[in-house]
Amino acid sequence: MTSAEPKSALDNSPALRADARRNRQKLIEIAAAAFAENGVETSLEDIARRAGVGIGTLYRHFPTREHLVEVVYRRELEMLAAAAGGLAQTHAPDAALEEWMRRFVGYIATKRGMANSLRILMTSNSALFAEGSGVLRAALDDLLKRAAQAGAVRGDIDTTDLLHALSSIYSIPDAPDWRDRSHRLIGLLMDGLRYTR
Repeated sequence: MTSAEPKSALDNSPALRADARRNRQKLIEIAAAAFAENGVETSLEDIARRAGVGIGTLYRHFPTREHLVEVVYRRELEMLAAAAGGLAQTHAPDAALEEWMRRFVGYIATKRGMANSLRILMTSNSALFAEGSGVLRAALDDLLKRAAQAGAVRGDIDTTDLLHALSSIYSIPDAPDWRDRSHRLIGLLMDGLRYTR
């Protein structure tokens, strides 16, 4: 038997056999793609079929649709948060912050189909949702502090305020120019962050 794979900080699932881990990972990847393409109402049977497993296997790993949505959401939040560290190592502090904000907005754009399920999770006091949001906030806070310490942005910016500003970009109607418009708005935000009084 192989040793268990390292768990994410947010993962409290029991250790799985190697084949079960592979099935679970495949289900998460297929579900993420399906949710991005068709929203969270995508057929769970279709997700299982595309992953090459039976519906019973899907339900063993994810007892409800909401549980699968939450796991996909958490995984993507962790990936977005982890990107902050890589950007901090390879970019100037303000460029790292700006690129991460672009990725955050891109992440939000792919969640339009998940909006109703995410609202349910946000109001359900889900511990995983709260922890995932905390990981995301910590990543942005680190990038913001680095940029402020380097003198690249103002030092009086509140991370929560910046997250709200970024999240408001989500309200732009879904149109062909959405990505260009969101990038212009991020540029506008960066101009405001760089402004010194």
